[in-house]
Amino acid sequence: MNFRYVFYYFMAAFAMIIHLPVMAQDDLMDLVDEPEGKQYTSATFKGSRVILGHSVETKHKQALEFLISHRFGRVNSGAHNLFGLDNANIRLGLEYGITDNINLGVGRSSYDKSFDAFLKYKFIRQASNGAPVSMVLFNSLALKTTPKEEDDPTYSFNDRLATVSQLLIARKFSSNLSLQVMPTFVHKNRVEIFDDNDQIAIGMGGRVKLTRRLAFNAEYYYRINPPENSIYKNSIAVGFDIETGGHVFQLHFTNSVTAIERSFITETNDDFFDGDIHFGFNISRTFQLEKKKEAGW
Repeated sequence: MNFRYVFYYFMAAFAMIIHLPVMAQDDLMDLVDEPEGKQYTSATFKGSRVILGHSVETKHKQALEFLISHRFGRVNSGAHNLFGLDNANIRLGLEYGITDNINLGVGRSSYDKSFDAFLKYKFIRQASNGAPVSMVLFNSLALKTTPKEEDDPTYSFNDRLATVSQLLIARKFSSNLSLQVMPTFVHKNRVEIFDDNDQIAIGMGGRVKLTRRLAFNAEYYYRINPPENSIYKNSIAVGFDIETGGHVFQLHFTNSVTAIERSFITETNDDFFDGDIHFGFNISRTFQLEKKKEAGW
């Protein structure tokens, strides 16, 4: 069974269902081209990430974001490891707004010495008198550089590649509540015996605003077709967003130690409910090269 085609058909069908009530009132091109007079929502999420995975938020044109994603070791590793703080995995990333709706990003992670690049395209934006949701297409490419070639010469360049495709669908129900669903397809060119090349997952995430600058976030990825002998778990994360001007701090607890989609969605080793929890944080700083004022709620 070719799960890639199943996933694409699923995304197309889901998009059509979402569009039906909208198209009864508005022309489809109006949704994409954002005509004047519509009250568009803003800040469905405060950053480009829900927690681990991407949100529907995109950077404005000519905005550059520097993002640091940090995961420590297991909290239950004990005082000898300072409850996980002695161990760390980190990703450094840059994200740039080619347009308001198209973003490009690159990053490098210490886990598996991986490099990644992604493209986000927001093709529908929620409006109070228009589209009921925002929708974003996300595609990423990851290159794992471990093991080194001299350690395992059987690994070719192609073996090290993996791709992730997602449809991000989010709705801001009020200024205090936002929810997002993320149908996901992961393809890895080379896998171990307890893994599969193609996997489908459904991600779910949400944000609840607690104060003017503090919000609670949660995120979960359910793997629909895990291998029968899989050793991996579903990814779970909970945490808080703290906004301070141009910075957004995300403090969270998760059973996933990595910051790349191919890894935390399909290669999470730890069991959240057995106490295999990692403390982590995301810190971002946006440099707005072109100021833009927009109305929204």
